Amino acid sequence: MHRTTKRIAVLTMVRNDDFFLQKWVEYYGAQLGRENLRVFFDGEDQVVPDFCEGVYAELKPRIPGLVVKAEKERLTFLSHQAARLMSDEGYDMVIGVDADEFLIVDPQTGKTLPEYLSTIDVKVCVSGLGVDVGQHLEREAVIDGTIPFLRQRSYAYLCSRYTKPSVIASPVLWGSGFHRVKGHGYHIDKNLFLFHFGSIDLKMIEDRMGNADLISTGRLGHIKKRAKTIYVVTDAVAREWDKTVAGMRRAQQWLRQPFAWNKPWNPITKVVVRIPDRFKDII
Repeated sequence: MHRTTKRIAVLTMVRNDDFFLQKWVEYYGAQLGRENLRVFFDGEDQVVPDFCEGVYAELKPRIPGLVVKAEKERLTFLSHQAARLMSDEGYDMVIGVDADEFLIVDPQTGKTLPEYLSTIDVKVCVSGLGVDVGQHLEREAVIDGTIPFLRQRSYAYLCSRYTKPSVIASPVLWGSGFHRVKGHGYHIDKNLFLFHFGSIDLKMIEDRMGNADLISTGRLGHIKKRAKTIYVVTDAVAREWDKTVAGMRRAQQWLRQPFAWNKPWNPITKVVVRIPDRFKDII
């Protein structure tokens, strides 16, 4: 019998990131079913939290080395896991994202994430437009994890860095951070957005700057970049969402990184938008 809704799995790898992982499990579990979530913990010193009940969770040996080498190994491992899910477990698509990233279909479609992905033709991969949500320091307080993030955060930086080929429909090799699929181009879907929440709280970022485990792997520069998003969001005049995201999507679809043709490029920097109310209760 023909299935109208495709089988879709989502996977991630985390280390000491329960704050975002809990939201990740709640969101993707509600969208796809917890049985279709795969969470790999980087390090056997980790503990699988209680909120992962019903999720396939596995402790893996710690990936050694500094961030560049470790990221390459992490994404090679996750790419192989995604290929196995399609070849051995019969999944039609796999979503690969970090624990602070949420692939969202525009509520205007009236469809859930799996319903929408089942209607589009994905030959190799598809991307959602990157939406880097930041804290407006003059208008928004410290984040409260018990309240939906988007009820507390209203501004985002449209950043090509987070326009990632998160959804794959055939075995591929993701580049570091899921930022590209090696050997293939990309397509940005008109109704998909990849919301990144790693920049939603300045205090959280400052705390991470003092985290010895993170600093030991060479991630300080990466953490500092997240703080820059907050200052961009605070200082910029926010633009209207619908027209701005449509224009940015077209630009990123055609403009590529000078030394990486399969990664999008922002033609204009510091484009900040106000997130519409229709997204407020999703995450």
